[in-house]
Amino acid sequence: MSPKGQRLTPLEMLAKLVSFDTESSKSNLPLIEFVEDYLRSWDVPFVRVPNAAGDKAALYATVGPSDRSGIVLSGHTDVVPVTGQAWTSDPFALRVENGRAYGRGAVDMKAFDALALALVPDFLAANLKTPINIMLSYDEETTCLGVVDTIRRMGRELPLPKAAIIGEPTSMEVVDAHKSVVTFVTTVHGFEAHSSKPYLGASAVMAAAELICELNRIADEMMERGDPSGRFDPPYTTVHVGVVAGGTARNIMAKTCTFHWEFRGLPSLDPREIPDRLDRFAREVVLERMNRFGEFGRIETQLEVAVPGLAPDPGSPAESLALRLVGKNRTQTVPFGTEAGHFQAAGIPTVVCGPGSIDQAHQPDEYITLEQLAAGEAFMRRLAAACAEA
Repeated sequence: MSPKGQRLTPLEMLAKLVSFDTESSKSNLPLIEFVEDYLRSWDVPFVRVPNAAGDKAALYATVGPSDRSGIVLSGHTDVVPVTGQAWTSDPFALRVENGRAYGRGAVDMKAFDALALALVPDFLAANLKTPINIMLSYDEETTCLGVVDTIRRMGRELPLPKAAIIGEPTSMEVVDAHKSVVTFVTTVHGFEAHSSKPYLGASAVMAAAELICELNRIADEMMERGDPSGRFDPPYTTVHVGVVAGGTARNIMAKTCTFHWEFRGLPSLDPREIPDRLDRFAREVVLERMNRFGEFGRIETQLEVAVPGLAPDPGSPAESLALRLVGKNRTQTVPFGTEAGHFQAAGIPTVVCGPGSIDQAHQPDEYITLEQLAAGEAFMRRLAAACAEA
C-alpha cells in the first residue's frame, strides 16, 4: 500500500517496479495493484483493462483534465525470463553500482514506467491544460497485444489521444519507424510409407524442405529489393526459419514436419505478400508433387504473432513534440519491434523515445545508467511544462 501522497524518486520507483517478477509467463497483477494504490494516494483516476483470463491487466491513468485529448506515455510491465542467465545479484532486487542500476526490466522498460509514475506529483503541480496519460501494458515481450483492448476504448470511452510516446529504450533518440515482426508455424502433413517405395506415400520432410527453399528465395528477393529510405539496418525485409522438426527414421517417409519462421518487414511491405507467396507455392508446386501418386499431403500455415511496423509520419504532432522535448531535429529507426504500430493503426500519431540502450536489454545484469535515467526525468519535466502551456 502507498501512504497518502507518498513521493518516490525515479530510482525508488524503479526499485519498486523491478521487485515484481513480471516475466511474461506470469501475472502482472501485483505490480498493477501497487500502481493503483500509488495513483489513488494522489487522487489520480485510472482504468484497469484486464485480459480475457483475468490474470493480467493494462492500466490507463489520466493526470490533468479527463475531458480532452492528451499525450500518452506508454510502457509495458512484462519482462523476459532470467532462467539460465548468470546474474551476479538478485535480478528482482535493484542494485545501484558505478553509475548503473541493475535489475531485470531496469532498462526494458520499467525505467520509463518508473519515471512517468514518480513524476505524477510534478504533473499534478504543473496545472496541466493537456492531460498526460500513463499507460502500462502486458505481454509486449511475447505478442505486443496487451495494449490492444485499451486502444479500442480510445475515441469511445476514452478521449482519442493527441499523440503517443512509447518509452522503449532509444537512448532518448526520437524513433519514427521500425519494422514489423510477423511469425508463423507451418505444418506439413505427409503419409508414412517405406522409403524404398516412395509412390506409396509422401514425405513431409522433403516437402517442408521445398517450402524452406522458397522462403530462402523470397529472402534473397527482399534483400535485392532493399530499403528505398536507406534508414534501416539491415536495409531490407528479412525472412528467417528458426526451428525445423519432423520425421521418424531415415527409411520412413515422414508423416509430419513443422517449421517456425518469421519475417521482419519494412514499413512499406504489404504484410500479406510473403505468406500469400508461400501459400501459392505450396498449392501450385509442393502439393502437386506430394499428391502425384494419391491424396497424401496437406499443408497448414498458422499466424502466431503479428507486430505491426511503425511507418514514418513526418511532421506529426508526436514527432514534433518529442523532437522539441529532446532538443533535436532528426528522427531515427530501431531494429526491434514495439507496440507503437498498434497506436498508429488507431489513428494516433506515435513515436518511440525512452531512456537507456536496447543493447543492455534481455541479458544477465541488465542495467540502465543513472545518466540516462536523469535524461528521461528531464524529458518528463519538459513534457509537463509543454502540457501546462497547451
